[in-house]
Amino acid sequence: MTDFNGVVPAIAKALVKRGYTELTPVQKSMLDPALAASDALVSAQTGSGKTVAFGLALAPTLLEDAERFGPAAEPLALVIAPTRELALQVKRELEWLYEATGALIVSCVGGMDIRSERRALERGSHIVVGTPGRLCDHIRRNALDISGLKAVVLDEADEMLDLGFREDLEFILDSSPDDRRTLMFSATVPAAIAKLAKSYQKNAVRIATATEEKQHGDIEYRALVVSPSDRENAIINVLRYYEATNAIVFCSTRAAVNHLTARFHNRNFNVVALSGELTQNERSHALQAMRDGRARVCIATDVAARGIDLPGLDLVIHADLPTNPETLLHRSGRTGRAGRKGVSALIVPLNVRRKAERLLDNAGISAAWARPPSAEEVIARDEARLLADPIFDEAPSEETQDLVKRLLDTHGAEKLATAFVNLYRSNQSAPEDLIEVAVQDSRGGKRREHAEGLREPYQKGPRDDFGASVWFSISVGRKQNAEPRWLIPMLCRNGNLTKREIGAIKMQPEETYVEISAASADSFLQSIGPNKTMERGIRVTPLNGTPDFSKLTAAKPYAGKKTFGERREFTDERPKGNFRKEARGEGGSDERRDSKPWGKKPGKPKFEGKGGSGPKPKFSKK
Repeated sequence: MTDFNGVVPAIAKALVKRGYTELTPVQKSMLDPALAASDALVSAQTGSGKTVAFGLALAPTLLEDAERFGPAAEPLALVIAPTRELALQVKRELEWLYEATGALIVSCVGGMDIRSERRALERGSHIVVGTPGRLCDHIRRNALDISGLKAVVLDEADEMLDLGFREDLEFILDSSPDDRRTLMFSATVPAAIAKLAKSYQKNAVRIATATEEKQHGDIEYRALVVSPSDRENAIINVLRYYEATNAIVFCSTRAAVNHLTARFHNRNFNVVALSGELTQNERSHALQAMRDGRARVCIATDVAARGIDLPGLDLVIHADLPTNPETLLHRSGRTGRAGRKGVSALIVPLNVRRKAERLLDNAGISAAWARPPSAEEVIARDEARLLADPIFDEAPSEETQDLVKRLLDTHGAEKLATAFVNLYRSNQSAPEDLIEVAVQDSRGGKRREHAEGLREPYQKGPRDDFGASVWFSISVGRKQNAEPRWLIPMLCRNGNLTKREIGAIKMQPEETYVEISAASADSFLQSIGPNKTMERGIRVTPLNGTPDFSKLTAAKPYAGKKTFGERREFTDERPKGNFRKEARGEGGSDERRDSKPWGKKPGKPKFEGKGGSGPKPKFSKK
């Protein structure tokens, strides 16, 4: 027991039985004698053992000098968690930790049978674990008596505020005894958490473990640059390259979760979905499938995946970029837990690269920028795994030796090896061929030239030094308000070009002709994908030869107005007269007034006052 000095003996036995040999930093910090009866505001990395940490801190407060709990009555401790999954996970952890103390632990979470929970509360409990909404419901219905609480724990407090539980938390804390002990655990401590702690804690001890100072030090961040059309193919190759025991793919919407789930099912991945539209039973089955190995990939939204802990989760993929740095850290914190290494891969389409760079900078994360694994790299990784498979180290058993000899005599070693390789690959999804893109940081290399080029003013007219070129037709023109100032950046983003590789631009009413350097034409077509479509649905068509510019339609300047190059087309078809007066029916073109009934709408009943039908009364504006 010398390794767990300061731990209640019954709890220490549970730790030894569980295989603990050393406590994590946040767990050690909760054993400080100065914290024995004090409130605490603890910030530590997700997955650093916070559940066991507050379990250790609560034990002296709840047990006092006894070794076991007495008969169950009103709860002595309340643990509040943001999600159902996390609350049930906390309950499981506390059950084995307090097993030797005889503690009775009850859960109260949304989505479960509220009548069963009420009966369990009536029978009595020592610790109640629940979500804010369900706990408030039980308190308001007088099913949960918290007048005897000695301690309240807020687990993942920052997430609870993000999910909008502030009012529920304040109601619970206001309803509990003033002399309670309050422990708040949070991955980060923003201003909202500090304000909540100041309102409901007394002289709280601030604890920041070393893992907070080096955020997610066990996670390798990789930013994988892809063509926009290759986003899903890149995710497939990343999953195949790492072949993680468990992986989670984050999407921004439920529709995206459903789409990727169907796509990956068709590609022979063992996958489950986790989104807010699922029932509690469906979500529990999905998580259990991940825990027992029946599924290896979980596709989830941010809300559904908050707080979940999956064993062996080695890979996190951001199919859609997070909206803020906090979400990025929460997502990535699902891996790299409790000393395990993990990979957090951001799929970065070319058109959102700047957003990804700002996101990583604001989160204080240094990511390795690279291309996703190619099909050749995935196959090479498969072969390396096959050659290193421990199955080759196993000696054949007596039962199989005769069969092995017969197979060798019948088919030979080469045919057996071929059959083994084919069988090995039959259960794997084939990797995808990806379009090659530039991956240099936008602050250097080719991307720097691109960024600086966009700041140069657009030069009209032919360029004598441009050299050989290929002409393309773009499916927008003057009628769609096409302008070089946004068309050139779009070509650079989607086609992986620099401004120096774009030549003359000739705009027409319904299309635009663009000249691109012949050396860059093939890579331009590869970057925009086989559908030849850029953002906003703009189509690109390669042309054979140079267009006949003598037959192109010139823009018609509107009389009396200043023209701005080719930025806008003015025609002679605009109605004459005073348009504002026409709208009021006060003059202007007779044809305009006759073409649209500016008066009363047909079929509208006449106003009838007390004196029968008559003129409509006038209403003064106030």
